Amino acid sequence: MRVKVSRKAHFNAAHRLYRKDWSDEKNAEIFGKCNNPHFHGHNYELEVSVTGAIDPETGYVIDMKDLKYLIREQVEQYMDHKNLNEQVEEFKTLNPTAENIAVVIYNRLRPHLKESLDLEVVLYETPRNFVTYSGE
Repeated sequence: MRVKVSRKAHFNAAHRLYRKDWSDEKNAEIFGKCNNPHFHGHNYELEVSVTGAIDPETGYVIDMKDLKYLIREQVEQYMDHKNLNEQVEEFKTLNPTAENIAVVIYNRLRPHLKESLDLEVVLYETPRNFVTYSGE
């Protein structure tokens, strides 16, 4: 029997969507207002889900307290109130789209979980726009 457990978190961050190798006109055409050269911000909502077998000794898939601290350390402290383009290493060379942010979050969390556990990250950039990544 495999069970999925989830924890919600949030962080606030600014970013600018653009490619250095494109002209200002092409960046504006493709990324629109998200290409603002002075950046813009989001109140990101995050759902992290871990799926696995229930440990017969503890009754947990994962201790939610451990998941809470992992998210705090690897995501919230790393990205909260940051300019993603300028202050988060991965985005110095990677466009900080919601898709790429979700993948970066997944890659920061995955090494800290047991191999037997599956991980899924759902990132809400707005209440209506969200992406899901599970390592595939």
